Amino acid sequence: MQDQPIPAGRDFDVLDRETVYLLTDPSDHPPIWSLADIGRELETGDPAAIVRPLVCAGLLNRTSDGYVFATPAAFRMVQMVGHVV
Repeated sequence: MQDQPIPAGRDFDVLDRETVYLLTDPSDHPPIWSLADIGRELETGDPAAIVRPLVCAGLLNRTSDGYVFATPAAFRMVQMVGHVV
């Protein structure tokens, strides 16, 4: 359950894409983020709800202590499509 609603005008597809781009930033390689940091960066109250489907899709991995990082598949996807807004 979400602690806070998604900000107006933002949907899960946009947040999914922003999360993948955040974790595949070429200037911060390899970026490893906590869920709390992802929530603050993307201004969402429930980052686990955004990360969960990306983990299931094979684009992100979670460590046992709650950190998240991009998989090689995520880096390849961003390489193919670029950081498109």
